[in-house]
Formats: sequence, structure tokens, C-alpha cells
Amino acid sequence: MRKLSFLFLLLISNIILAQDLYERKVFVSQSGDSLNYRLLTPENQIKDKKYPLVLFLHGAGERGSDNQKQLTHGGQMFLNPVNREKYPAFVLFPQCPENAYWAYSARPSTFIPEQMPQNEEMPITFQTVKEMLDSYLTNPAIDKSRIYIIGLSMGAMGTFDMVVRFPDIFAAAVPICGTINPKRLSAAKNVSFRIFHGDTDNVVTVEGSREAYKALKATGASVEYIEFPGCNHGSWNPAFNYPDFMEWIFKQKKK
Repeated sequence: MRKLSFLFLLLISNIILAQDLYERKVFVSQSGDSLNYRLLTPENQIKDKKYPLVLFLHGAGERGSDNQKQLTHGGQMFLNPVNREKYPAFVLFPQCPENAYWAYSARPSTFIPEQMPQNEEMPITFQTVKEMLDSYLTNPAIDKSRIYIIGLSMGAMGTFDMVVRFPDIFAAAVPICGTINPKRLSAAKNVSFRIFHGDTDNVVTVEGSREAYKALKATGASVEYIEFPGCNHGSWNPAFNYPDFMEWIFKQKKK
């Protein structure tokens, strides 16, 4: 038992040490609002070379102020040495405060797609995320034609929302187990989408992704939808393990 406990602690320590490759940062907006986030920079960065940027939005369970929990799901994926070698990028992991919610002023009262908000003002926390992103888009080392956004659950709702509001920024979006009012999606017809969801999700109904797919398809958008049979809310695990998850993202380019 002691040996197992020691191995478990060693594993946790190694994960924490690996995650420390993400630099701890705090962004302060022009209006004085602060946002915790982590930054991973390209390994062996080459002078004058341009790199893509990934904005990763975590789920509701990773909210807080520790500037750590937002790396729980997806953080290790970008530290995989093969991925770092094949897909060097700037990766941003902002952390939503405990009492806030990406994209909306509070958790929506329903996740039924057609009943989701349509014209809600962008909340302060999400405005700060956008301002933080803008600060990186001025970096000459970042390829403005290869800006990507990934989100899980609450973060997938944020992914849809951010792309709808600012479609000219993003080459590709990957919302996983999210939802949005499908009437909003016509604004994002020029962004490439890959949507994931589990068909037995009892937290965010699968209809959120199904209706988003149909709405985007109707606009002529480039969109793929992958649904996992028998998978509940944690569909990010099979999504991250989808054969060409990273390859698909990094080959997308803004037209």
C-alpha cells in the first residue's frame, strides 16, 4: 500500500512539474480587471519564424483562482514531446473565476439550443479574455492566419460565442460537449469547425452540438461533427484521443 501511495504521489508530482512548463501569468485589462492564465511557448523557438496560437477554454469544474486547475484537461496534450515537436505553438489557458462563466453573465438556465441566449452582452471576464488574446495577436512571432480556439463544456459555449463575435480572428474552432443558440452561427460561416459530443451526455444535451452542426452546414461552413456512442459528459477524453485531433487543428488556415 505504501509503495502504491508513493508511486501515486510521484505521478502527481511529475504532472505538476510538467505543467510548470506553462508560465504563470496575470493579465490586467485596460479597465483594471485581472485574469489568471498560463502560457506555453514554442519549444526551440526560431527567430523570425511565425507560429500558430491556441486559445483553450476550460470547463466549469476548473474555475478558481489557483492558476492551475485550468490545465487539468488538455494541458498534458500540448506537453507531449511529439506534439511539441510537430506542432510548435503559443498556447493560452486562461482561468475563469469561481463566480463567473465564459460567454454568459451566469450559467444559462437551460442548455436547450433554441432557448440559449441570443443577444447577451459580453461579460467582463470574457471581455478580458478577448483583450488578453488581442495582446498576443500583436506579437510578430504569431501567425495571424493560424489562430485556433478549443473549449470543453462551459468552454465550448465560450468557443462558439467567441467565434460568433469575432469570426475574422479564428481559422478553426473545436467545441467539445457545448451548446449555443443555432441562430447565432451564421456569423461564423468562414471558420472551420470540428465539433465533438457524447450521445448520452446528461449535463449538456447532445442536441447542442447536433443543432450547431446543422446550422453551420446550412450556411456552407466547413464543419465536421463526431459523436461518441455511449459517452456521457466527459467526451473530451475520446476527442483528445481522436486519431488526427492535433493534425486537423494545425493544418487549418484562415482564408
